[in-house]
Amino acid sequence: MKRIFFIGLLIILGIGIISIFRPKNNNNLTNIKVAEVAHSVFYAPFYVALEKDYFKEEGLNVELVLTPGADKVSAAVLSNDCNIGFAGPEATIYIYNGGEEDYLQTFAGLTKRDGQFIVGRNKENIELKDLKNKEILVGRKGGMPSLNFLNALDNEKVSEKDININYSVDFGALSGTFISGVGDYVNLFEPNATKLEKQGLGYIVASVGKLSGEVPYTAFFARKSYINNNKETIEKFRKAINKGLDYVKNNDETTISNAIIKQFSDTSLDELKMIIKRYKENDSWLDNYYISKESFQNLEDIMIKSELLDKYVDYNKLIINE
Repeated sequence: MKRIFFIGLLIILGIGIISIFRPKNNNNLTNIKVAEVAHSVFYAPFYVALEKDYFKEEGLNVELVLTPGADKVSAAVLSNDCNIGFAGPEATIYIYNGGEEDYLQTFAGLTKRDGQFIVGRNKENIELKDLKNKEILVGRKGGMPSLNFLNALDNEKVSEKDININYSVDFGALSGTFISGVGDYVNLFEPNATKLEKQGLGYIVASVGKLSGEVPYTAFFARKSYINNNKETIEKFRKAINKGLDYVKNNDETTISNAIIKQFSDTSLDELKMIIKRYKENDSWLDNYYISKESFQNLEDIMIKSELLDKYVDYNKLIINE
C-alpha cells in the first residue's frame, strides 16, 4: 500500500515538474497572419514590435508571410489567405477603383518616405540629371517604388523620357538582375543595397526618399469587413506598432540593431547599424501610426501625375485612423 502511495506521489510530482518547465502556448493569443511585401531593415519599427514582444503584450500572435509585390500582398488579403497586408497603400486605391465591394482599407502607417537607394556600378555622387540616356531598374510599373522614383525625377525637373526606365524586372529579382549585368543603375532597399557595396558589386549613389518627399509609403491594410468585425484586434495591433515606432525614435542605431538582429541573420551587426543610421538620418519613419490627409493626397498627386489615377479617392474611404 505504501509502495502504491509512493509511486502515486512521484507521478504527481513528475506532472508538476513537467507543467513548470513545459513551454507556454499561445492559446490565449489572437493569431494574425500578415503578408509583408519585403523583409527589409526599412521596416525596423515593425520588427522591433515583434522582437520586443509588443504584439504579444497586446494579446496578438503575428505570423509573417513574405509576399513580394504590393499586388500580390493585396491578392493574399482579398483571398483571405492573410488577415492583414503590409505594403504600399496605392494597392488599396487600385482595388477600390476596381469595384471590389469589400475593399481594402489602411488602418496604420509605418514609413513616411521611400526607402530605396539608387545603386550604380561606380563610386560617385550623382544628381538625377546624370541618369540621362542610362538604364535604371525600378521594379513594377505603378508600384510605390517606381512611382516615387518618377516623383523624384519630377521634383528635380528631369524628364523620364530622357532615361531608359526598366519596369520589366520583378521586385524580388532586382538585385540579382543588376549583378548579372543588366542596367546601369538599380533602385534597392536595404539590406540589399549595402550588401552590394560590401561585395564590391555596386555603390549607393543617391537616396530616392530624400528626393521624392513624404507619402504613406508602407502601411497596414485589411478588408473593410475584417476591420469592422475586429476593431479591438486592430486597436491592439496599432498599439504594438506605436511602441515599435517609439523605440526606434528614442534609441540609437546600435540599440535598434541589437533588437532586430535575429530578423536578419545574414546581415552583420555593423551593417545593420550603418543601414539604420542612414534611415534615421533620412527621417524615414512616422512618429505614430496615424496617416494624415495631406500625406495621402501627396500619394494621389503622384499617381495622377503618372496617369495611374483619374481623380482623387476619398481619404475617409480608404484611411481608417480610429
